Amino acid sequence: MLNNKNIKLRIGWIIPNVFMYLLFIGAGTFVLINADGLRDINRLGIWVFMLILILFAALFGSYRIWTWIKQGKI
Repeated sequence: MLNNKNIKLRIGWIIPNVFMYLLFIGAGTFVLINADGLRDINRLGIWVFMLILILFAALFGSYRIWTWIKQGKI
């Protein structure tokens, strides 16, 4: 059974992870809307690279949270 500490710990890890996904969606929307302008100033590659890094950070965070929950740590 989950105790109060584990619930707070889960929330403390899950909320920032959800914000990473929201950041990815927001930045991805920005890049899609402004792709032509970013290409004109040669910054599209940098933005796409940053999007990939944000996505990998969010996916890795989700994986770590899932493994900790499975192991019973949180």
